[in-house]
Amino acid sequence: MLLQGMKIVSFCHFLQGPASTQYLADMGADVIKIEPAKGPFERSWSGAKVFVGGVSGFFLAANRNKRSFSVDLKSTEGKELVLRLIDQADAVVENFRTGVMEKLGLSYDDLKKRKPDIIFASGTGWGLNGPMVGKTAQDLIIQARSGFISATGPFDRPTAAGCAIVDQHGGALLAMGVLAAYVKKLKTGEGTHVQGSLLNSGLDLQTEPLTNYFSSRPGTDAFKRQENLISWFHEAPTGVYKIADAKVVIPTNEIANIAEALNNDALRALQHLDRYDDRDVLAAAVAEAVRDWTYEDLSKAFDARSVWYGIVQNYEDVANDPQIAANNVFREVEINGETATLVNHPLRYDGKVPELHTLSTDIGSHTAEILREMGVPDPEVARLFATKIVSGPADAVREVAE
Repeated sequence: MLLQGMKIVSFCHFLQGPASTQYLADMGADVIKIEPAKGPFERSWSGAKVFVGGVSGFFLAANRNKRSFSVDLKSTEGKELVLRLIDQADAVVENFRTGVMEKLGLSYDDLKKRKPDIIFASGTGWGLNGPMVGKTAQDLIIQARSGFISATGPFDRPTAAGCAIVDQHGGALLAMGVLAAYVKKLKTGEGTHVQGSLLNSGLDLQTEPLTNYFSSRPGTDAFKRQENLISWFHEAPTGVYKIADAKVVIPTNEIANIAEALNNDALRALQHLDRYDDRDVLAAAVAEAVRDWTYEDLSKAFDARSVWYGIVQNYEDVANDPQIAANNVFREVEINGETATLVNHPLRYDGKVPELHTLSTDIGSHTAEILREMGVPDPEVARLFATKIVSGPADAVREVAE
């Protein structure tokens, strides 16, 4: 794989950090996830209470292709083991609260004294300075603070995204930063402190509307719009519309073309209007024009005139979508006698989906293996398990003890 030979030590929990290191692990990096004996939050909680074979759906969503090393970081021996791991690594990725890595003696300043070429990636909530540093940061909080919620949905009903969109985007941006720093390291031998934040990620998601807003300052009245329109800055008919048997989206299109596709005189009479200035009138007219059409008939009419449109699908529809199937997006995995469905890495390399080679369903799945790779003899590995400096599944502990 592309990143074969790259080693990353991950101090990540929740979603932003784990998503970041999962992208890198999928691309071939050897990602070692540092975990406490009881595991991080994502092992004990899952949305909709989904646990497959006893494993959290939340954990499964962002921890593919990583090896798990469970260690007591508060112990002197445990910290030294981690430092030895970092000595062999190209990068450290962390998304602890600001100040935690400093308290552990594992900050960028600490590590670069020991290993000057280390890449140190910090995924924070608010950034590394400013009045909000130290305050709780979480996806929904950032959606709200960044303006995302106020700009989404009907203007009088601010609407959040139905997923942790900022966390996921923040993870992708952090992975991008690590890759850029890795290229620099390979060329110059120098390390880098990569700094990402959920707040900046939430704003980056809105690059287009924020550029338009702050370059014109139209005032908040610009957000008032007809209920079908999905944003304050797009022209009509860009929005969601109810038809006889479904809901569809109709992006920016010439009103005259839609009028001809539907053979609709009311739209023909409005085709001279400005699609932004008169967007409310035009959106209402489009909503009325498509209301009684079935999706089958509307598709034929729109296709004949090359009108842009799409159907609104729920998750059951997504499961049966032939295009999604052709893209090989989902993967079924057996976990302790039950089946989990995972979302594959989003990119394809030479036409192929990155393989799933590791799934650390147990805390410390690879602790013994990693210690042996570090050159720790089996009697010492057994002692580390016995004294709870490190942890792992019971069968691995027994194997070492024997």
